[in-house]
Amino acid sequence: MISHQPKVEFDHHSHAHARDPIGSYRQLRDTSSIAWTDAHEGYWILSAYDTVFDAARNPAVFSSARIADDDRLSVLIPKREHELHIPIELDPPEFRKYRGVINRYMSPPAVSEVTGLVERHTTEFIDEVIEAGVCDFTDLIGIPAAITLDWLGLPTNLWRDYAKAFHVLLSEVPGSPSFDHTTREELPRLIDATRRTISARRAKPADDVISRLLDEDVDGRGLTDDEVFSIVDLLIAGGVSTVASLLSQTFVWLHDHPNVRRQLTDDPTLMDHAIEEFLRYFTPAQAVARTVAEDIEFHGCPIRKGDRVLLAWASANRDEQEFANPDEVDVTRWPNRHVAFGLGPHRCAGAHLARAIVRCTLLQVLERMPDYVVEVDALEHFPDQSVSVGFRSIPTSFTPGPRRSGERLGLTPTRQPAQD
Repeated sequence: MISHQPKVEFDHHSHAHARDPIGSYRQLRDTSSIAWTDAHEGYWILSAYDTVFDAARNPAVFSSARIADDDRLSVLIPKREHELHIPIELDPPEFRKYRGVINRYMSPPAVSEVTGLVERHTTEFIDEVIEAGVCDFTDLIGIPAAITLDWLGLPTNLWRDYAKAFHVLLSEVPGSPSFDHTTREELPRLIDATRRTISARRAKPADDVISRLLDEDVDGRGLTDDEVFSIVDLLIAGGVSTVASLLSQTFVWLHDHPNVRRQLTDDPTLMDHAIEEFLRYFTPAQAVARTVAEDIEFHGCPIRKGDRVLLAWASANRDEQEFANPDEVDVTRWPNRHVAFGLGPHRCAGAHLARAIVRCTLLQVLERMPDYVVEVDALEHFPDQSVSVGFRSIPTSFTPGPRRSGERLGLTPTRQPAQD
């Protein structure tokens, strides 16, 4: 740490940060766009749009790769033991070989081919609760998990298990009973289920993404089962956590702002710009970590090789120097140069699929339960808001409506409807 650079009392895993992440980052920006904290063995925090922008686009210096013989996720501070994630934990040029493979399944034309899948799962999830008139919206935000698993070729009946495990990994305090149980028992079980599916598809391919990945090649050779697992595990993490985070925060915000909800209900053509604004405002992936690969003077700050750096997407998206009235939602804001999907070579490959899922879910909810009411006093937040902001519980009521499909998923309302 360089002595003349601002040193702050900051920990993105702290209870203080969890109570007000936006205020916590605002205070950082008001202090310095680059600051050092001693938390978690020390790291730099980049909180302004320009510093985050420049670091994200310089992977040669701000590296995503794991250090040799380190079996922990490099993109988190502090690092956590987990399977390698390809390609997010690789740097160019190695990164591009695998990203090219993934892009084939995440491009706009590829995503357009799965709109039927997205629509079907959204309809089925809403059907499960629509007749009761009550539900927990954390069940509805299982929609991205079910879509992701089905698209990949994993058992969709395990959506709740995968969603819970990855939410705990990213949103619970390490060392808590829930975190320890999940990392020691639940995640290994799900990792085994994913690996067994990959082995089964190797022996007998099906019409799913796992089978197609097994038929891909890099540098003239086929992908190994380990490489396919690394890619699939990353896709699951993104599909079950970040999209759910965006939906949960948006549902609660729209409850608190019925005028905007009516605006979107009356004019669905506003939805695309509204989604971009929700992405900016809520930033489902709050931050990502990098490791400095060489000594550098960055925006006037000397940073040393080996230092850890936190790129705060959520803070950049509220930077007053980049966005007018950044702490207000404007569903007509355009252009909207938010960084919710990241920047540079590691920009989220799943952005198009994420948008499709969010759009379909919001449109159906606003159409089929337009008068939904969230029990704000009963909201239960995740205890750790460092990476994925969201809720453990969102009790909700609405006017009952009819089902649209015959599928039944077995969801249970949060409580029984009131009796006349």
